[in-house]
Amino acid sequence: MTKEATRNSGIDVIGRVNWGTHFCQFYKTKKDLMDIIIPYLKAGLENNEFCIWIASNPLEAKKSFEKSVPDLDIYLEKGQIEIIHYDDWYLKRGFFDTQDILNGLFEKVNGALADGYDGLRLFEGIFSLEEEYRDDFAEYEREINRLIDNSQMLVLCTYYLSKYNAAEIINIIESHQFALIKKEGKWEKIKNLG
Repeated sequence: MTKEATRNSGIDVIGRVNWGTHFCQFYKTKKDLMDIIIPYLKAGLENNEFCIWIASNPLEAKKSFEKSVPDLDIYLEKGQIEIIHYDDWYLKRGFFDTQDILNGLFEKVNGALADGYDGLRLFEGIFSLEEEYRDDFAEYEREINRLIDNSQMLVLCTYYLSKYNAAEIINIIESHQFALIKKEGKWEKIKNLG
């Protein structure tokens, strides 16, 4: 088992990243979304990482993933990936509790390491997260940076571009190390200069 400091992101425009990387993707179409998350999670599975996909529709997520990872059922059966409904992750207590979510993530990464995985790779799809939780999620995004800074975790968050204005997009980028956005048909990496 390797505990190397850099990991294959699975995303060509990014390449290898350090543990503790927290980045986001802005997308316009479902295809744009899948262009990034499928190779990201697939690379995690292939590189002995425990993967979590927070989804608004876990069944649809699984079907999308099976097209690119035909042996997905094997990974699911051995417990290397979990596809979790966002209500069961963010709202399991009936409300958005940042500390409870972070504690759950801390337990997941420790469990993954104890089970022999190199680390944890998390994908958070928040398309369906209600408007009322947007500020709570922004606070969570800032707090997660402290948790993952010195841990064996990678975190990708995705945002549906048309739901956010320019000021909100800037605030989102400031909570991440960098962002991915498609420009003229090509994915570009935008660094957080703050």
